[in-house]
Amino acid sequence: MARYTDPVCRLCRREGLKLFLKGDRCYTDKCAIERRNYAPGQHGQGRRRKASEYAMQLREKQRLKRMYGLLEKQFRKYFDMAERSREVTGPALLTLLESRLDNMVYRLGLARSRAEARQLVRHRHFMVNGKRVNIPSYLTRPGDEVTIVEKSRQKDVFKQSIEFAGRRGLPDWLEMDADKFTGKIVKLPERDDLAIPVNERLVVELYSK
Repeated sequence: MARYTDPVCRLCRREGLKLFLKGDRCYTDKCAIERRNYAPGQHGQGRRRKASEYAMQLREKQRLKRMYGLLEKQFRKYFDMAERSREVTGPALLTLLESRLDNMVYRLGLARSRAEARQLVRHRHFMVNGKRVNIPSYLTRPGDEVTIVEKSRQKDVFKQSIEFAGRRGLPDWLEMDADKFTGKIVKLPERDDLAIPVNERLVVELYSK
C-alpha cells in the first residue's frame, strides 16, 4: 500500500500549522512550527504571493488530507461517500474521517499520533466489540467499544500513550476506562465538536468543479 515516507514535519511547515503528526514532540518547543515557521525548501522564506481561489481550496484539502494521513485516492473515496449521504457534505466528510478506527484509537489516547495508531491497528493490538480488527480504515459507530487485546496491555507504548493522553484531553463524544484499557464511542462528532483549523467548505468547492 502506498504511503508517505518523507519527514512529516515538512508537511506541518508547508501547511503553516500544527497537524500533530509527531505525537509528544508537537507539544514541545522542538516542534518544527515553533522553530522554523515557514515553508520548507530554499524559497520557503521568500515573499509570498496572494493566493488564488483555487490555491486556497487546494491548501485546505491538503491540510485535511495530511492531518488524517490519507493519500488522494482514499481521501476522494470519503468525499464521494459524504456527497452521497443525506447530510451536508462538508461536516459529513469530517465525521467519516473521525470515525476511522485509527483516528478513534488516537482520540482515545491509545496512541500518540494517527500514524502510530495506524501501525498498532495493523499489528492486531485492538478489538472492536470483542473482535480483533486490523483495518485502520474500519468505520466505527456509536456504541462501539475499542479495547486493547490482553496480551498487549503491558507494552510500554500503551503505558506512555495513556500517560500522555492526560495532557491532551479526551473529546466529549468518547469515554475511556484506562483500568480496563477500553474506550467507548458515545456518539460520532458533529462539526461544532471538532476544533479542526480547516474550512471544509473550500474542500467541497474544489471537488465540485
